[in-house]
Amino acid sequence: MNLEKIIAVTGMSGLYRMAANRANGLIVEELDSGKRKFAPARKHQFTPLESIGIYTDNGDTTDLKNVFSSMLAKLDEHPPVNADVSAKEVHEYFGKILPNYDRDKVSTGDIKKIVKWFAILQEQGMLSSETQDSPAEEEE
Repeated sequence: MNLEKIIAVTGMSGLYRMAANRANGLIVEELDSGKRKFAPARKHQFTPLESIGIYTDNGDTTDLKNVFSSMLAKLDEHPPVNADVSAKEVHEYFGKILPNYDRDKVSTGDIKKIVKWFAILQEQGMLSSETQDSPAEEEE
């Protein structure tokens, strides 16, 4: 699972692939259509998915990639919730995916965003278990 060039852009829904870097922003490519557009840095903030961590109750974080792997592994027994469900149902679902997540620091909105991102990446075939990095690759 390679999240290296996948980014979230504030003010723009969905996920994007970074196509090119400019001094005053990024050229981003929509994952579904492949359409490219310029996103100016003065208007948007860019967050690479590989840099996102989810707080755990031991004071540490776990990488978003690990959360996606857990969601993928538990897909049959615990399918992702719909974004329209109650906060209680969202937290119950996430508790099955990542039992030790910090319930005080991880908001309902954060979980809903993760579920939406998972759906986008799965639809694009970017979460298949065959594409998961091996431990040796992660150490490089």
